[in-house]
Amino acid sequence: MQCMHCRGEMKRSHAPFRVDRNGYHVHWDALPAWVCEQCGEPYFESDDVAHIQRALAALDRETEAA
Repeated sequence: MQCMHCRGEMKRSHAPFRVDRNGYHVHWDALPAWVCEQCGEPYFESDDVAHIQRALAALDRETEAA
């Protein structure tokens, strides 16, 4: 697999993920991802993105209820 950014080789590893959203900040230190060995660009698989989206949706529901 090649990086879409620099064409470097991708390797399965972990990468941080941050988002500012609806008045809160979320930071995960190490989520499963493909990480470029050359430039460090992370790519998350669709299943992992679905997990992230579900977690953020749950946080959205909690902050709306507060």
